[in-house]
Amino acid sequence: MVHLARPSRRLLLVHAHPDDETLTTGVTMARYAQEGVQVVLVTCTLGEEGEVLLADKAHLAAAHQDALGPHRLEELTAAMACLGVADHRQLGAVGRYRDSGMVGTEANTRADNFVQADLGEAATELVRVIREVQPQVVITYDDFGGYGHPDHIQAHRVTTYAVSLAAVPSFRPDIGPEPWQVSKVYWPALPREVTTQALARIPAEQLTQFVGDADLADLPFLVDDEFVTTRIDGRPMLDRKIAAMRAHASQIDMESPFFAMSAVAGPDALGYEHYRLAAGSLGAADDDGFEDDLFAGLE
Repeated sequence: MVHLARPSRRLLLVHAHPDDETLTTGVTMARYAQEGVQVVLVTCTLGEEGEVLLADKAHLAAAHQDALGPHRLEELTAAMACLGVADHRQLGAVGRYRDSGMVGTEANTRADNFVQADLGEAATELVRVIREVQPQVVITYDDFGGYGHPDHIQAHRVTTYAVSLAAVPSFRPDIGPEPWQVSKVYWPALPREVTTQALARIPAEQLTQFVGDADLADLPFLVDDEFVTTRIDGRPMLDRKIAAMRAHASQIDMESPFFAMSAVAGPDALGYEHYRLAAGSLGAADDDGFEDDLFAGLE
């Protein structure tokens, strides 16, 4: 049997639903996969509660046949092929944790959903992956889940706990192979100034469809620029991200006002992805003051 050498750089991403990975970290995944980094995606649910945008798939919705999950898994597989990511997994097992739905919906109360999962149990499932993959870098959401979705917040909790547990030798030695200390943890971030400058280039009628009457500077999912540490230039990978977005056709309408805005704003709007360093040490900054490599400073 031939044993292939483990890639020297390894990146693990933990996302809540299929399509989250492409929207927030797509060019990052594509860039590092092309560079030979081992990129592993763990998705926590199948996104069963998602709104179905395809008329011929409307019957799959939770309110009808409740059969959307397998279809979204097919979309995820196609999207990962676009990004060049071969290793993508479901937390625990396919369908182990169900999509919890948006805040305030009836789906929040289902006993089988992700937000109701036992934190220790779910984190232990992720510890198995961390110890197997041994990533130097882990990406997941911030404590607000990016925009407050219950599953995103739960993914943050589970990942944060799992990163700590994975490094403790006495924690479940049976799920080995060995304890592993992750070197750096990042949270995706939308910088307030950078984002508002991009949005300001959008025609007012299109912008209103996206943010309504909200003040751009007060959008709750934006992060003050001083806290944004890292910028990944994935503009050469933008075509792959767009292709992956199209693969998630049940969830992403490429003709929507949001993507019309992105086209007007130019490749910077989707070709750069920003992060906050949540654990570990930053590498050197570029001329714009950002760390430009998730693995910077690591041997």
